[in-house]
Amino acid sequence: MRRFLPLLILFAAFGAAYAQDAQTRPFPSVPADTATEVPIPLATPRIGDFPAGAAGATSALPGLPSAIPLVDLSVRSPQNGREVAFSLQLLLILTVLSLAPSIIILLTSFLRISIVLDFVKRALSLQQVPPAQVLMGVAFFLTLFIMWPTFSQVYEKAVRPMMDGQMNVEQAYREAEKPFRLFMYSQMKDNPENIRLFMNMRGLAKPASLADVPTYVLIPAFILNELTVAFKIGILLFIPFIIIDMVVASTLMSMGMIMLPPVMISTPFKLILFVLVDGWGLITRQLIESYMRYTS
Repeated sequence: MRRFLPLLILFAAFGAAYAQDAQTRPFPSVPADTATEVPIPLATPRIGDFPAGAAGATSALPGLPSAIPLVDLSVRSPQNGREVAFSLQLLLILTVLSLAPSIIILLTSFLRISIVLDFVKRALSLQQVPPAQVLMGVAFFLTLFIMWPTFSQVYEKAVRPMMDGQMNVEQAYREAEKPFRLFMYSQMKDNPENIRLFMNMRGLAKPASLADVPTYVLIPAFILNELTVAFKIGILLFIPFIIIDMVVASTLMSMGMIMLPPVMISTPFKLILFVLVDGWGLITRQLIESYMRYTS
């Protein structure tokens, strides 16, 4: 204990001296490590703040080019019946735009082409090649190729006059409806059974011409007709490939190779046959001609 007594006395004396020194020195109001003295560039630089040629800092938005229009959306109560009608027409246009994918699929040649291409893929016993996105892309551009005259008529007779202010939305709809009605009816004029079916279900009289067939009757009749034609084409596509499957399966059974899947052997032969006869070219040509022979 006597050995540690001088050390305790020394520490006590050092603590008392440090406390007395802290009382005599005032505590700084601002910490010494702050960045208050670092120069900050002004929002609007003055002459002399930056060297010549230096970029000045600014918080203002840059001036937009005059070619970009200003979009200002405001909601207010309509002042008269004309503004109410315009609002309803705008809602109708937005609704039609939201239904545009369904219109393209059901009212054009897209339905038949997409189903036939899917039948080809299944008949060849292919699982992942070509991908579904590729087949849908091919069907879309073939549809664009087939429907181009119809789309051109819709643009020239409905869209452009409405944009020029020569007709209102209702008149534009009537003009845009005519080319699609002619296209749909041209595919069913040799077999109007589906039109007769829906006319009888609605209790309507026998139509004397296309003008007597309502659009809400023509559209489902066209969809059923496209499904029927697409399935007929699919059956014809399956027949040669089914024959190849049957020949390969019977050959394997006669050789005693029961455990070997026939699809593994028949798929290369089906691909060879499909390539040799230029299958994609024949299918594309026949699909396009199936529409052109009725619309011409």
